[in-house]
Amino acid sequence: MKIPTTLKHKPVIVCENYENVDGRCAYNSDAKGLSLGLAQWNDRGKVDISAKVWRFTGTKWSRQSEELPLHRVLDLAILVCRATQHFREAYRYENFYDKEKPVIDRVGLQGDAMTVAVCTDNEMIDEDIRLFSQALSDDDELIGERLRVLARILKEMGY
Repeated sequence: MKIPTTLKHKPVIVCENYENVDGRCAYNSDAKGLSLGLAQWNDRGKVDISAKVWRFTGTKWSRQSEELPLHRVLDLAILVCRATQHFREAYRYENFYDKEKPVIDRVGLQGDAMTVAVCTDNEMIDEDIRLFSQALSDDDELIGERLRVLARILKEMGY
């Protein structure tokens, strides 16, 4: 199921098959996708990145807020890490991604894989991906600090 690109949240990096790897709900989840994109609450001249879990009620996309189970928090962390890693080398591409190969990675989880890709269905992807890249760069210190803390804690835990 394709994540909507016409709502206020503007997806840039997506996992459109999240329902296949959604923990105990795998293959039977209302959480159809994850995205990192331009936040719906952006004010003019200020761009923030947000993460969103896209839920589908069976008849329409839901705007309902959701408490995130721990595995979804970790799945979002994986998505953030893969996106951050991609954008470290994205300057090589004219539009920050390879238009011939928009899939960034396939991360194996629970016998399937989370597909991490640039959202080419977004009609404004060339503009939005530049804004996303700039916002990610602007927040590099903030995000980097958290990634270093997470890496340290994971190492302490034996991972």
